[in-house]
Formats: sequence, structure tokens, C-alpha cells
Amino acid sequence: MSPKVAQGDASTTSRVESLDLKLEVIVIPVSDVDRAKAFYERLGWRLDQTPPGIVQLTPHGSDCSVQFGAGLTSAAPGSASAYLVVSDIEAAHDALVSAGVEVGDVFHVTPDGPVDGLDPERRSYVSRATLRDPDGNTWLMQEITTRLPGRIEGGLTSFGSASDLASALRRAAAAHGEHEKRTGEHDDNWPDWYAAYLVSEQSGATPPD
Repeated sequence: MSPKVAQGDASTTSRVESLDLKLEVIVIPVSDVDRAKAFYERLGWRLDQTPPGIVQLTPHGSDCSVQFGAGLTSAAPGSASAYLVVSDIEAAHDALVSAGVEVGDVFHVTPDGPVDGLDPERRSYVSRATLRDPDGNTWLMQEITTRLPGRIEGGLTSFGSASDLASALRRAAAAHGEHEKRTGEHDDNWPDWYAAYLVSEQSGATPPD
């Protein structure tokens, strides 16, 4: 018998919307656990401590992990597909290739379909590259530097790693240089300008002038 679902009122909806539900683990289907483990370790993912029979790895800077092991899922090996977000897709692509990982060429999406190379305007969400594990599970790397509005709750700003923060600071420095060119004067208040720029990138707000 299926459980009955009661129609919630506004207060119930509000309680559900404020309920913390953190996406922490994705189970991916693999045919050879040891082979998959070796592949994801080559990506530089951290091997986590787990109960026997479960292999869990976590990408650097990520709050979400992947798991695989015998009997964890009935899905066909190679049927999983997910995104990996990077702040500099060229640097990520080159680092993975240097580690011996087969990665597709960088491309960008257009209304007419994918086109080889980086997005000429280096817009967020547009430049991508694909890699697959030995079973064919697909990971689409996507370059994101500025989030669409509403993606960061409460205007919070955070960085998953020192390299992500460094990339953000370099973008802020370049944007601040253009800001000084526009104003024609040195900005002594650059720390506040940098801070506003970093927050605007993640929150989707209008960047400082």
C-alpha cells in the first residue's frame, strides 16, 4: 500500500523549504571496482574511509562524493552522467591530461550546437570538456566563474579550495584594472572593490562599477 500524502498548507511548505538536505554522495555503476578506484585516484580524488565493500572518493574542493561497490546499484555500468564544475577549464584540462587522463577537447555551446575551443567571451556555464571513466560513466566539466542569480543562498560567498580563490582573485584583479582605466585614477579602496566583485560573481549580483 502506498503511503498517503497529505496536502500541505503554507506553513508546511515553509518548513520543508527551510529543511537542510545536503547532497553528499552519488552512487555510480561500475563493473570493476579496483579499476574504477585506480581511475578516480588518478584524477586526484581523495579516497575516504568507508565500511567494507564500499569505495568512496571525493573531488578536491567538493562537498559531494562518489561511491561504488558490489550491489550498491542495479544501474548498468557506464550509465551515469554528472557535471564537474571548474573555475578554469583550460587549466583543469591540461592538469588531467598531464596525469594521463583522457579528456576531450574544450568546446563551447552555441544556439547552433557545440563549437571547438573556449567561448570567445569566456562566459560562465558555456565552456566545457568531457571525460569518461573506464566503464563509460560520463563527466562533463563546465567552467563557472559567475553564478546565475539565486544560486547562492543568503548572499554567502565561499570557495572550495585555495586554487579556486586564487582564480577568483585573478579575475577580480583584471576587472579592477579595467575599473581604474575607466575612472582614470588609482583606487585606494581596492580591497572593498575586490570583496564586492567576489560576492557578485557567486551571487549573480551586478558587479561594482
